[in-house]
Amino acid sequence: METLSSNAALLVIDLQKAIDDPRWSRVGPRNNPQAEANVAALLAAWRRDGRPIVHVRHDSVEPDSSYRPGGPGHAFKDEAIPFPAETVISKRVNSAFIGTGLDDWLRARGIATLVVAGVITNNSVEATVRMAGNLGYDVRLVADACFTFARKDRSGRLWTADEVHDLSLANMDGEYAKVVDTAELLG
Repeated sequence: METLSSNAALLVIDLQKAIDDPRWSRVGPRNNPQAEANVAALLAAWRRDGRPIVHVRHDSVEPDSSYRPGGPGHAFKDEAIPFPAETVISKRVNSAFIGTGLDDWLRARGIATLVVAGVITNNSVEATVRMAGNLGYDVRLVADACFTFARKDRSGRLWTADEVHDLSLANMDGEYAKVVDTAELLG
């Protein structure tokens, strides 16, 4: 296992049933089909070691969102259901730091190291990681415990989910976070 502080917090971002809605893959399939299993492995390790875990839940205010509270997609995916003593932070925008109190919660506990997993790599994960880096946190982004979907750019070119994921990771690696894999992190 990579040497992390004993209170390094695991942030699992938006791993809710909403992400399985077919609208997300309308231009192409997702990558990292093993991401949920890797998140489960991270959760098991953090729980075993008694480290802090924060589940970030997206509470969309958009009427047609698959993440809207009260809808079937709002629930956490089976691999990421919080245990009763684990912290759940609700957010309404892409970054888990905007309007949530997450920064205050972490600082009140002396947590300086974050390990981030979840969805969508180039959206909520990237927004949260960038902000965490800017706030001075030591961030590990677990590449194979995140996923995204294919996207078209402004010119209409289709980029596969792997390409979108890899470019997003490249944007963050070294400046906002250290990008790692589950096996590397857990040893």
